[in-house]
Amino acid sequence: MAPPTREHLLARGPLAERANAFLGKAWERGWLPPPALDPEALWALAAKPYGARAEAAEHGGRSEEDVADFRERLARLIASIDDEANLNPLGRAMAWGQLSRMVKNRLAFGALWLERPELLATSLAPPIIIIGHMRSGTTRIHTLLAADPVHAHTRYCDAYHPVPTPLGMNRVKAALELAMLGLLNPWMQSIHPMAPAAVEEELAWLSAALHHSIYESQWHIPAYSAWSEARDPLPIYREFVRILKTDAAHRGLADRPRVLKVPAFAEDLATLLALYPDARLVLATREHEAVLKSAISLAANQMAIQSDSCCLDAIEARWRHKIGLREARMAEALASWQGPVARACFDALGSDWEAAITGIYADLGLALTPAARAAMRKVMAASEGGHHRAHAAQLARFAGA
Repeated sequence: MAPPTREHLLARGPLAERANAFLGKAWERGWLPPPALDPEALWALAAKPYGARAEAAEHGGRSEEDVADFRERLARLIASIDDEANLNPLGRAMAWGQLSRMVKNRLAFGALWLERPELLATSLAPPIIIIGHMRSGTTRIHTLLAADPVHAHTRYCDAYHPVPTPLGMNRVKAALELAMLGLLNPWMQSIHPMAPAAVEEELAWLSAALHHSIYESQWHIPAYSAWSEARDPLPIYREFVRILKTDAAHRGLADRPRVLKVPAFAEDLATLLALYPDARLVLATREHEAVLKSAISLAANQMAIQSDSCCLDAIEARWRHKIGLREARMAEALASWQGPVARACFDALGSDWEAAITGIYADLGLALTPAARAAMRKVMAASEGGHHRAHAAQLARFAGA
């Protein structure tokens, strides 16, 4: 079924409207208790299954600095939500769901690493890291490189349900989650197509350690964003590496180069390259105003569901800031980088993706095999008429309005 027409940037789907109204009424009349968006309450809920082992699970595999960083981030993020985000009932329920999952996964990973410390000693093949602003072609590059059978990639179910589960239950959870999100947000798949076993970026692994990037695209939290942007991101990236090693060991992919992609990498590139000095880089480029327009559309879509007081001027200001910040930090990190770098222009990928990919492989010193070409052609054929074209149509309609 085709989604309803997205009439404006801050449009909300009908189910989101009804869910928001129901939750507000249910809390007001005492039918349901409102979620306790409080750090101590979230910890108490997550710790309950562990009993006396909860503290050990929190510290499992982590330094004291990393444990303290997460605690401080959680407190500051929730304070910023309370003071600035002005969430509606649905937004508050969604925030509680996300943050409670982060804390539960934090303990689950710590318990796993205490039981299986060898996971953290997993040796990884040098990664291929895609760097660029969101909406600059990074997803297309990511999908194409991931199609090469000699490379490894992260799936949606691994990204958003990263704690290893038996019998592929993370795929079941992911399918149910995407179905519900699709009902609440009928334009989600046109803005960022997702499927349980499809190629997915690792943004959720950064958000697992409370990096600001995924949260500021949903909520108006400028105080937390500013604080986090100025803070050393190393504790976040150490957790990222632990999750990556665990995923690679669990899925038997450690010996294959992982194709990694998160737009926030641009913001923290110096830290990332210090952890992966043997990486190969692909830099995606696109004209900044086009990036900005698409980024505003994505953020407005996410934020409108969760707040009744979204401001497009504030959203635009936030993403102009992000583009400038990431450009400056990328330039500084790359100035001293001696490793392989390829560049890919958004327009070149659109006009002749195969030539662009051939250039990327040549610049990185990789072999573009017939098997890889065939797999990439299959991916591109499958994307013809895909959901992403609907977002381009939305942007064109908004521009003409």
